[in-house]
Formats: sequence, C-alpha cells, structure tokens
Amino acid sequence: MSVVDDLTWHLDKADNAIASIIFAHGAGAAFDSEFMQIVTDGLVAKGINVYRFNFPYMQQRALDGKRRPPNRMPALEQSFAERLAKYNDDLPLFVAGKSMGSRVAALVSDHEKVLGVVALGYPFHPPKKLEKTRLEPLLQATKPVLILQGERDALGNKQDIDGYQLPKTIELQFFADGDHDLKPRVRSGHSHQQHLAQAIASMVQFMEQHS
Repeated sequence: MSVVDDLTWHLDKADNAIASIIFAHGAGAAFDSEFMQIVTDGLVAKGINVYRFNFPYMQQRALDGKRRPPNRMPALEQSFAERLAKYNDDLPLFVAGKSMGSRVAALVSDHEKVLGVVALGYPFHPPKKLEKTRLEPLLQATKPVLILQGERDALGNKQDIDGYQLPKTIELQFFADGDHDLKPRVRSGHSHQQHLAQAIASMVQFMEQHS
C-alpha cells in the first residue's frame, strides 16, 4: 500500500516573529492534538512561528479513518527532512517533537538550517522495557538539545535518566510529578497548566539563547 506524504504543513504565524520551529507529533496523536495545540498557541503568543505536519501514516489515517502504527524510523526521518528542505524563511530555525516526534527531530538536527532541538517527553525506552534504550539520536546530535521531561514519565523517568550520564550539550528540565504529557497528579500540588506554561517559556528561552 502506498503512503501519503504530500509535504504540506500547518503554519501558525506569530506577530513580529523572532524564530521558527518545526514541531512533530507523537506516535498516537496528530499534529492538531490538544497537547500540540496548547504548546503551539503558547509559542506563537511569545513570537515563535510554528510549523506542524502529519507523518505519512497519520495522513493516511486522516483520509480513511483507520488507525495504523507509525512508519518505520527511516520513513519518519525522511518526512521530517523533506520539510526541513522546504523551509525558506530567514528566521532562526529549531526542530521539536512530542515523544516519538522528538526522536525524529533529533535525528534530523544535523541539517545546516537547524540551530537546536527541543524534546517534549523524549521516549528514552518503550514502556516497561528499560533495557531497550533510544539514546542514539541524542548522543549523535551535534546541536544543542533541550529535554522537557516529567519526573514519572513511563518512557523515561528521572531515575532512569540520571543513570544515563548524558553529555553536557543536553539540557534537562524535569517537571515535578509529571507524566509523559508533563501532567502531574492532583495531590502533587502542581497543575498541568503550570507545567505547560513553564515548558513553553523554557522553549522560548532556549531558542533565544541559541539564535
């Protein structure tokens, strides 16, 4: 079966933009999921142009409504890389992703246009499979990396990550009691809204620092 990848993207344009970011979705939800939209809206309000798109398997789902697994990593990487090649604005450019999307973003970050990478809930390992680490994209990245991670993320919690001894080029920020979406439990005394606002602020600060 052929896959759909028409290289379209959805641009949320900021007034007086200072930078652009290509923002990739995670494995289970498309570019217009609630999480992706909240982060996008927050970035646009702070002067960041946000480009979003669906990977081929998600475009196919939009056409026929059938759920399917993600394309293999080489196809995801190619899809992201082709959009990088399409970017022709003069503004500083960064790449980012939610979960799986952040893994792909790290893989394409050596592109000459890219100044840095932001990972929102990086999938350090599959759920309950700590031995199957996915560190290579991070370790091979030649650009600055910011990881925004929930302390109790099932795909890489604080204890897991502290044991990896990641290079100093990777900046880690943990969110108290946050899950894979940075969402804390009510009893923690923190709120999801607060965590997302802090994540957005950290992304903007990172882009300003490396532009």
